[in-house]
Amino acid sequence: MKTKLMSCLFCVGVGLVPSMASSMNEEVQSLIVHQSNKRALSGIVTDATTNEPLIGVSILIKGTQVGTVTDVDGKFILDVSQNDVLEFSYIGYKSQTLAVEGKTILNVLMTPDNEMLDEVVVVGYGSMKKSDLTGAVVSANIKDFEKAPNTNILQSLQGTIPGLNVGQATTAGGTPDVSIRGTNTLSGSKDVLIVLDGIIYTSPLSSINPNDIESVDVLKDASATAVYGAQAANGVLLITTKRGKAGKTKVDFSTAYTTSSPTKNLRPMNRQEYLDFTREFWYDEAYLGPDYKTPNPDFDLASKLPDAVMLDADSPDGIVPYDYDWWGEGTSNASMWDNKLSLSGGTDTMSYLISYANTSQKGYMLNDEFKRNSIRVNLDVKPFSWLKTGVQTFGSFVNRDGAQPDIWDLVTQNPLCRPYDDEGNIIPYPFNTLDTNPFMLSDVDDRERHNYFFANIYAEVQLPIKGLTYRFNWGNNYRIDGHYQASEYGASLNGEAYKQHTEYYDWTFDNIVNYNGEFGDHSIAATFLYGASERKQNYTEAKSQKFSRLSLGYNDLSLGKDQYTSSDAWSEALLYQMFRLNYKYKNRYLLTATVRRDGFSGFAENNKFAVFPSVALGWVLSEEKWFKALWVDQLKIRGGWGISGNQTSRYKSLAIVDTYSGYVFGDGAATETAQKVTAMGNNDLKWEKTSGYNVGVDFSLFKNRLIGSLELYYTTTRDLLYDRVIPTITGFSQISSNIGKIRNKGVEFTITSHNFVLPNFEWSTTFNISANRNRIVSLLGRDEDGDGYEDDLTSSNLFIGESTSAIYNYQIDGIWQLNDDIPNGYHPGNYRIVDTDGNGEITTDDRVILGYKDPAYRFGIMNKFRWKDLTFSFFINSAQGGKNGYMQSNSKSMNRGIDNDRRWNMISELAADSWSPNNPNATYARSTAAPTITGVNYQQRSFVRLQDITLGYNLPNSWLRAIGIDNINVYVSGKNLLTFTKWKGWDPEAGQDYFGRPVLKSFTVGLNVTL
Repeated sequence: MKTKLMSCLFCVGVGLVPSMASSMNEEVQSLIVHQSNKRALSGIVTDATTNEPLIGVSILIKGTQVGTVTDVDGKFILDVSQNDVLEFSYIGYKSQTLAVEGKTILNVLMTPDNEMLDEVVVVGYGSMKKSDLTGAVVSANIKDFEKAPNTNILQSLQGTIPGLNVGQATTAGGTPDVSIRGTNTLSGSKDVLIVLDGIIYTSPLSSINPNDIESVDVLKDASATAVYGAQAANGVLLITTKRGKAGKTKVDFSTAYTTSSPTKNLRPMNRQEYLDFTREFWYDEAYLGPDYKTPNPDFDLASKLPDAVMLDADSPDGIVPYDYDWWGEGTSNASMWDNKLSLSGGTDTMSYLISYANTSQKGYMLNDEFKRNSIRVNLDVKPFSWLKTGVQTFGSFVNRDGAQPDIWDLVTQNPLCRPYDDEGNIIPYPFNTLDTNPFMLSDVDDRERHNYFFANIYAEVQLPIKGLTYRFNWGNNYRIDGHYQASEYGASLNGEAYKQHTEYYDWTFDNIVNYNGEFGDHSIAATFLYGASERKQNYTEAKSQKFSRLSLGYNDLSLGKDQYTSSDAWSEALLYQMFRLNYKYKNRYLLTATVRRDGFSGFAENNKFAVFPSVALGWVLSEEKWFKALWVDQLKIRGGWGISGNQTSRYKSLAIVDTYSGYVFGDGAATETAQKVTAMGNNDLKWEKTSGYNVGVDFSLFKNRLIGSLELYYTTTRDLLYDRVIPTITGFSQISSNIGKIRNKGVEFTITSHNFVLPNFEWSTTFNISANRNRIVSLLGRDEDGDGYEDDLTSSNLFIGESTSAIYNYQIDGIWQLNDDIPNGYHPGNYRIVDTDGNGEITTDDRVILGYKDPAYRFGIMNKFRWKDLTFSFFINSAQGGKNGYMQSNSKSMNRGIDNDRRWNMISELAADSWSPNNPNATYARSTAAPTITGVNYQQRSFVRLQDITLGYNLPNSWLRAIGIDNINVYVSGKNLLTFTKWKGWDPEAGQDYFGRPVLKSFTVGLNVTL
């Protein structure tokens, strides 16, 4: 069976290399060189353990492009010379180099290489071989995305790991949203826990140079995340940075330039489009006849413009001749220039890595800029055989100077209005209303800086007992944020300036004792942790208003007539202990058991501490003696259960006091402030806990040509943190409490296929798919209407038995047309709302569950190709809604009774798809009057996107050796080049409608040099 299967995989490849060789001049020349003294060498390549022939083994004459592959019987024939050296390579086996030395027959035994199975994976407070894992732990593929124009490591993870959901970044240097395995909470923290070099990292990931990162490991199930206990209910990302290795100094330099533009070419209406839009808005006067399609020659368009600023008595049509492009002035094509340099090397006693990176990114919106300079030093020293010590540290300096115009104001500004008067001064209110000029926000003196400092100092001591070590990690994370701004338009055009200063610091001290021992067929690894952490922040703001002159801006706030100061500070602390035991018997039976105890200052005095246990088992079937499927390299079944927690925000269990100002007692008296307790304290507020089961299957087939895994999980979150509204007669408005229960279940599958592995050609494919469903099991536990069922929280959009992302609203069935039998309170052009309860009228009881915001499933496909020194890869990312999932509101319902609907501009595609008698099949409602109930248009966001594509070329080593360069790689790449979707608006994945920010498509040219 094995021979037949492998033959199917490689029968095409057997004849591929000779045809490719004959097409290339350099290979023809190599053959000519060998022609004079060639001799036929034959042989058989077999598996060293099973003695079975290996099909498709690549055999290459070293230093040339001449080679062949073994046939279905493992045999090969190759013309060689006496001094040739042959290189044998086969995926899943250790490569071999053998000299011909005059032989005519050469039989080769190849040894299986378990390196893929023995890959080391970070699991929290340590690492394990991949083959020994019992939980849902996945190593991210970041190497294939290192040439993409990503300023944030999360962008390199987008769509690559099933169950890890990463959104789009729509601003320069932005951090996309990230979640793991759905929603587990209502109002608790939804943040994924980030661990950097063993230390919990609380600063934005935009502060880290992606090129410094060696690996990202994802902990997904409760048995894996339980080592982080109280903060791990939403999953964990373990980020490990690069380190030096013993050997000569290695120098890496890379530079890349990127240009970007929106994935969709949208813009607001120009002058003519806006006038046509106004005419359609007044269709009942602009057109004649029962169908309103015959133009009315007496229609006075100018009289329908809502503002005097749009009229001009001297113009032939009575309308100002302006056609100002607000959008064009507030946007421009984006770009990025990225330069990185690193030096690494060392000896057996000391290794180092030093890196520097400069990133300068300009976004699509005016003044949307991100500049980052970062420097890293990772140092590892082993002064004695029993002691290792070192530091991982970096500083990152981010510049976000420049304020951006408000995108809503930028889109809605009318082309008949102008931003500047004849003297070039800003017109603050172009409509002569409270609608402001968007450039009032960007035409300011703005300085925004963020400085990040991180250091983890560690030491590891080998204790007298063999296999027993002690290690401490002392992590420090310090951040300084400064935002200074001066605006002559602030404080109602009287001038305003402020300085905001924030300092954040946290420290973590972990004491870790590890033991590793083997006793015959038994292997034990134990970890004990005792640690503590403290976090604190201070904030100060000084602000002045009403300046006679603002020439010194924020540098002299004393010049303002009205001066204000405010400050804030907070602190929180954590204390924790953890014990983990890993046991392995005969390399086939695996056990991982963990218990962690956490204490957090933010919880109530009666519940400061909580315990989070977990246990997981694994069975490597392929190691059993009775397992005879030779085409299976590894087959492992694993299952686990565990509990992880979610923290409340600090001070949440305490009574909350709000401060009010504006009280005046007596004529001419000073303004007094008052304090009021608004939220009741809760001494019994406790930890939100997520317990979950995970079952997984890992497999490797056909000598590691097919590698994959399947995960099934089921989790339940209890004691949900939630602010309950209470009767104000109590003197309070709310109280933080624990309520209800949420369940999540899902499936995840990933597989990698090495389709062709030939001397000059390789092709591999990785496919992943995942689906998640969550459901509210219970909420408050009350049945106030007496129907025998627990009540929903309709006002909060929470329903028993439905997803937390359920959409509860009126169902729309098109738009009312002119000749329809329209009910009272509705007009042509209004959304047609469905009478779902059938009582003959539209009321709030007609609201139903329309669908869900979460997708039905996600998938990603990566294809990688190599032909000699040329590489090519492309990645497809998709999220699909299925029948009624991945939905979001995308609606602009307009009516003539609202001045803004007639005054404002809008995206031309939206205007063209709005209802009128001339456009009866439109998507969006537009009518002469508002309906009794206005419906909302929901659309699916399903998409398929060509997310990343890269073409690279490694210059031949023969060219580089003479000048002392190890490698030069040149490449071009594209990002978000094609998106297939029915979503209307900017981008489906970002959920941006016509008034949101665009997602950008990018083209990059880059160079990598290694010395």
